[in-house]
Amino acid sequence: MMKKVLSIGAISLAASLSLYAEDVALETIEVEETVDMTIVKDVAGEEVRSADLADSLYKLDPDIQLIRRSGIANDIIIRGMRKDDINVLIDGGKIYGGCPNRMDPPLSHVLANNVKEIVVKEGPYDVENFGTLSGLVEVETLEPEQGFHGEGNLNIGSWGYRKIGVQASGGNEKFRVFVGASTESSGQYEDGDGLTLAEQVDAYIADNPDQGGRKYSTPYHDMDAYNKKTAMLKLFANITDNQELKLSYTANRSEDVLYPNSPMDALKDDSNLFNAKYVVKNLGYFSKELDFEFYNSWVYHPMGTYYRVSAVMTNTVFENVMNSRIYGGKIKNKMDLAEGILTYGIDASKRKWDGRYVKNGIPTPIYSINYAETKNGALFAEYDKRFGSMDFQMGLRYDDTSVSNEDPTAASNDYTAVNAFVFGTYSMDESTKIFAGIGKSSRVPDGKELYFQDKTGVYIGTPDLDQTTNYQVDIGIEKDLFDSAHLRLKGFYSKLDNFIAFNKEKTTNKYENVDATLYGVSFDGTYLITEQLYTDFGVAYQRGEKENPLEGQSGMNMPNILPLKANIALGYDYDDSLTMRLSMIAASRWKDVDYENGEQELPGYAVFNFKLRKDVSRHFEITAGIDNILDHTYAITNTYADMILVTGTNDEPMLLNEPGRYYYCNLTYQF
Repeated sequence: MMKKVLSIGAISLAASLSLYAEDVALETIEVEETVDMTIVKDVAGEEVRSADLADSLYKLDPDIQLIRRSGIANDIIIRGMRKDDINVLIDGGKIYGGCPNRMDPPLSHVLANNVKEIVVKEGPYDVENFGTLSGLVEVETLEPEQGFHGEGNLNIGSWGYRKIGVQASGGNEKFRVFVGASTESSGQYEDGDGLTLAEQVDAYIADNPDQGGRKYSTPYHDMDAYNKKTAMLKLFANITDNQELKLSYTANRSEDVLYPNSPMDALKDDSNLFNAKYVVKNLGYFSKELDFEFYNSWVYHPMGTYYRVSAVMTNTVFENVMNSRIYGGKIKNKMDLAEGILTYGIDASKRKWDGRYVKNGIPTPIYSINYAETKNGALFAEYDKRFGSMDFQMGLRYDDTSVSNEDPTAASNDYTAVNAFVFGTYSMDESTKIFAGIGKSSRVPDGKELYFQDKTGVYIGTPDLDQTTNYQVDIGIEKDLFDSAHLRLKGFYSKLDNFIAFNKEKTTNKYENVDATLYGVSFDGTYLITEQLYTDFGVAYQRGEKENPLEGQSGMNMPNILPLKANIALGYDYDDSLTMRLSMIAASRWKDVDYENGEQELPGYAVFNFKLRKDVSRHFEITAGIDNILDHTYAITNTYADMILVTGTNDEPMLLNEPGRYYYCNLTYQF
């Protein structure tokens, strides 16, 4: 193990290229890495700006891009892949948002202030979990501790942002409890031109008057952007010296969330997450740890035209009321085998998704998704072993999956897959490591891609889609220079069979399979200028191309492939009680776009942020900062047509600009 002092921005380096075992220590955040993962620690202690975990990840990792939909509840892209191509777990369990338009992606159902750590795995190097096609994000929330601990925090910011949170933890060796709650709200943010969310819609409508019904009506034009409340309860019990039971429940309640460049806003985003884990250790030669895991999560998401001019013009509120649920479990055993560790088990889950169109509170006969159900069962095994200077890991998984819905005219589908990977890291000397991996992974189409219908009953989904398979290779090198510099270079190449793409030109069955390639490179480093002053950087580039155009099209560019993006930062630690950080997030012009499917060229940008943290006393800590110091007007989220966006007669969807200059201050009291 090696130690080095890094700033928070080192996460952007580490997360993009996680290669070998080390601990990276900071004042308030820590990163641990193994051959194929990065663990970002103390997220709750550092990410105080807002509850939006997606926004935090975007600022920490050059390989991660934000999909901006609102002031909160945003989504991410990792290495050009998004939605179900990325697997998201919260305390080992899954949750899927209810909205087919991704208004409530999985990461929106956990708040940054409740997060202990985040594990990011890039690539197909996971066999324990269903559907890890190109990346895995594992979120672990705060846990109860022995003794009695707690904290309260008050966060204020520009545009009327307010957050109040409190949490407490206590117990002994046998029994521990954690409770936490928070409430958060904000007015509409303003972009660099001073336009609120509603005013950005007004500006778009000025050039697209045919979309006048999408404007916010006068009573709601200046309403808050969202209101959000959350509560968490965890119970941990050491039943015996070798047995432990962990129970957790999280409730999220969001109301009146504005999504300005979508035709609808969310009346509610309500979710419930329940997780249970029972662990038995040291059962003998054949089991050093036996885990039983169960999770159950459900989401209620009604969205509609409540606040728009169209509701006034037609005297009709049109809704799409969505429900999503998934429950499942895993039995996993670890044992020593031939001086290595063998992990094997069973994984199973059932996902349900349904939605119905409603007019003025009365359900219509048309279902947006007619009770789609995805059932999966799998066997998996993984083996880890060290051979001299080589760390070796291999995994194997077999999946049997069925997807169906209650429309008798739409086909049900059965899928099977065998996925596997091999990953190795070789230590050439104490300062140099090389690594490589090769893997195969897959994911089945979801209920929207197969069965989604528009409000007239036309199938946008395509019921006979094939599953997507990813064949990927990773290779790289990591080097320490002297005692003050650390550099990493990593590349990947991915061949995607039957990638699920959206074809805007078709009138029905708009999703189709297409083969594609995706490749990229990341380079990052750290340099300790003095004991107090340090700098770090991360740069990432990806490129993606379809092997053939979609039906009726000629374009070959893959959607959602980010331009060159860089995270650069300068940090200063005056002492243990005072730290400062100036960072820049920049990207080149987004020019390799999928024009025929709604994407548009976006200008490049460079945004500067500043943050200061000060321990005022033993119990009080204050964090203050300015984001987008230069008040730059820019957009980072493209307009791929598989999202339903406000679109005028010019057929160019509405872009949503990022927030302008934002001031924030957080006061924390620990007891």
